[in-house]
Amino acid sequence: MDLFAGCGGFAEGFRAYGAEELQGQRVFRTVAAVEIDRAALATFEANHHPASPLCLDISDFEPGSFAGEVDVITGGPPCQGFSALGKGNPHDPRNALWEDYTRIVRQVQPSVFVMENVDRFLKSPEYALLLEAIAPSGDLQDYTLETRILNAADYGVPQARRRAIVIGTHRSVGAPVGLPMRTHAKDPKPLDGFALFEVDPPLDRWVPVDAVFERSSQIRMRGTELPQRSNRDGIPGPFNTSDLHFGRTPTALSVARYRAIPAGGNRWHLTGKTAIIDGREQYLSTAAWDSHRSGSADVMGRLRLGLPSVTIRTEFFKPEKGRYLHPVEDRPITHYEAALLQGFPETYLWHGTKSEIARQIGNAVPVGLARSIAGAIHDQLAFGANDFTR
Repeated sequence: MDLFAGCGGFAEGFRAYGAEELQGQRVFRTVAAVEIDRAALATFEANHHPASPLCLDISDFEPGSFAGEVDVITGGPPCQGFSALGKGNPHDPRNALWEDYTRIVRQVQPSVFVMENVDRFLKSPEYALLLEAIAPSGDLQDYTLETRILNAADYGVPQARRRAIVIGTHRSVGAPVGLPMRTHAKDPKPLDGFALFEVDPPLDRWVPVDAVFERSSQIRMRGTELPQRSNRDGIPGPFNTSDLHFGRTPTALSVARYRAIPAGGNRWHLTGKTAIIDGREQYLSTAAWDSHRSGSADVMGRLRLGLPSVTIRTEFFKPEKGRYLHPVEDRPITHYEAALLQGFPETYLWHGTKSEIARQIGNAVPVGLARSIAGAIHDQLAFGANDFTR
């Protein structure tokens, strides 16, 4: 069961684990997906075909018919109330959506549940309440928790995205499901040639963005619009992932800024620079950027070849929001490139407008991270022991 299902990042990771590791045997199957956004649910349906696709507010979902019928519940309650990019409002109503998540867990009683959120969630009052819920007298007292902040880059995703992952295991399962063992590292070589402990198998180096941009350079950018098609409900799509390789129409000032930023650079490289635009000289930086030298170094930044990307957020197509310029070309990254940086395959099908699909991509759980979590859960449920976690 996938709650706050979005476009299916969790589901795609669980599907990928089954297809690659299990070769179709004893795989995970999505029985229900709950999502309030019609376009996101249409994307989910097109790829995962849940038996019960439910487009409704999570507070209106009554899961009684699924009691005892679900092995795993996954979901990432909206994180804007906890995010450092938000206002940090402790009374943001979105903060309490995790309570509906736990309500559904309590009623369905899955063997395992997985909750994903921004790293600040672990320092929130809501997380403290979750810990109270698993206490001996709490509503979820039959579950034990394993919690850690995981970086998607440590699991083969070409993106350094830190997220809080909470895995709850029902006591009837036996040993709790552990967090997946990382497969990659920024620098997998031991210091001074000596390892503090053996790693078997050895870790690979973080996957850089290079392959994503090599792939995108081999397909034609399709103007600035999506193809004209829609499903029977009037929702735009379906679109192949490659259909998402479209550009924007930036202003002349924006283009001049892009051109002035070197490889690996950012807004700081615009200070003191001008360009002739529409016949007159214009300053490329802004007073705000010039006066905040200690602020974010990612604004108007180029992604760096040889490294994973920064976190792909919902407005990745706006370089004024972060390090979202192409590593060498004078343009922002495309929806296609962002989807690949999140780990979605070329064959994935998308529904929605350009902004709706961008929101789906930015809100998704990276597929490679979800795949690793699926493996840890499957090992425990299928074999009763999780030898691949620590």
